[in-house]
Amino acid sequence: MNYRQLVCLTVFLLAAMTVSAEEKKKTETAVFAGGCFWCMEPPYDALDGVISTTSGYTGGSKKDADYRKVSAGGTGHFEALEVKYDPSKVSYAELLEVFWHNIDPLDGRGQFCDKGSQYLSAIFPSNDEERALAEASKAAVAPAGGGTDAIKTQILAASAFYPAEDYHQDYYQKNPVRYKFYRWNCGRDQRLKQLWGDDAGGH
Repeated sequence: MNYRQLVCLTVFLLAAMTVSAEEKKKTETAVFAGGCFWCMEPPYDALDGVISTTSGYTGGSKKDADYRKVSAGGTGHFEALEVKYDPSKVSYAELLEVFWHNIDPLDGRGQFCDKGSQYLSAIFPSNDEERALAEASKAAVAPAGGGTDAIKTQILAASAFYPAEDYHQDYYQKNPVRYKFYRWNCGRDQRLKQLWGDDAGGH
């Protein structure tokens, strides 16, 4: 390789690295647990600026989490949703607002008809800024006179996220009839309406 070829290759590699860095800045990741992960996908998928959503498991110490292990309890993992988004189009604060309006933050036993530690609600900030925003949003939704003690949603440090099995991904699109039947029987929308009125989350 001569000098000119070496220079061209260096310029090309530097340009590729710059583009890669710029693309990376356009994508951030947020993780939320709101009970059944099937039900947390639709409101985020509908949000402008959200690039993708992935149902999965996080929060526990057990590695290689899967549905059988997590649903049996004892893994410490939550059913959770990983949201990849463009921060120039949607902010973390807006993601938090969508989160609250799609859960029951007063339930310390699970979410709606699903009970157990794997169905508890939680926010998993990945840095100090996200934690501060999460704490502020938690204080904002606390009921008058009850304070944040009334809010059972936890704020926990982000940890390894394990994507759920393929059949769980986009379940509401792949199995719309079963999904709607489950969601209605679980009383999710009815309870969200009680809590948030017209601001309740999407289906």
